[in-house]
Amino acid sequence: MLITDAQVHLWEEARPDRPWPVEPRSRPHRPHGFSAEEMLAEMDAAGVDRAVIVPPSWVGENNATALEAAARYPNRFAAMGRFDPRAPDAAEQLEGWLQQPHMLGIRMSFHMRPFSDWLDDGSLDWFWAACERLGIPVMILVPGIVHRAAPIAQRHPRLRLIVDHLGVPLQLRGAEAFAGLDTLLALAACPRLYVKVSSAPNFSNEAYAYRDLDGYLRRLYDAFGAKRLLWGADITRLRGSYRECLDHVREGLDFLRADDREWLLGRAAAEALEWPEAPV
Repeated sequence: MLITDAQVHLWEEARPDRPWPVEPRSRPHRPHGFSAEEMLAEMDAAGVDRAVIVPPSWVGENNATALEAAARYPNRFAAMGRFDPRAPDAAEQLEGWLQQPHMLGIRMSFHMRPFSDWLDDGSLDWFWAACERLGIPVMILVPGIVHRAAPIAQRHPRLRLIVDHLGVPLQLRGAEAFAGLDTLLALAACPRLYVKVSSAPNFSNEAYAYRDLDGYLRRLYDAFGAKRLLWGADITRLRGSYRECLDHVREGLDFLRADDREWLLGRAAAEALEWPEAPV
């Protein structure tokens, strides 16, 4: 089994040939970027074999850093790229999206306006339909607004959607964070919808082993099964250590069987993103 981290942000500081947007959508997690080599050191120390690079929103719709890292370390990294549906050639880009070397799919962020409006104003209807037709997996950041993504999953049953960070509001913990869990659990009826169990320690009020999360994660497991859950750390904003985040699934969560851990820690990502497991 290969252990796959389903989310890491890698980025460089803004530079003349690769500038950031004039008004970045969010602040970087770290002031001086986070490189492939820094991530590899963390992965090697914890025992993580490979990771999915998700370019951060503050760099704009730029996948160059992610794809360059994957090209240097093809057995360790692949990318879920950012995509601008407003680009003049957006539809043309989609047609060849998966032909880009090391590209697994698309990550869309809907955590602020006007982007959240796109979930239900009809402007992305063409996008969801095209991704379904082309077999492009899409990770969606919908913190606290999973209900607005539900109609998309229901209208496009063959579209592979991955709900990021358990679908919970990013700044909340404990019962407050999981107040809307029933909405997410209802989406288990959509057979191609997955959940990224990423940065889970951030939603706990306790130190490792984050036992206050057990009940919520058990309900998630009972609804989706381990084959539709993807472990991820989101290390650059992670509360606690990288190893603790991994061990929470690798050694904790007593309701998991050995084969469940294999699915959560790698096999589910390999299938959902069509990233075959290969020797590192």
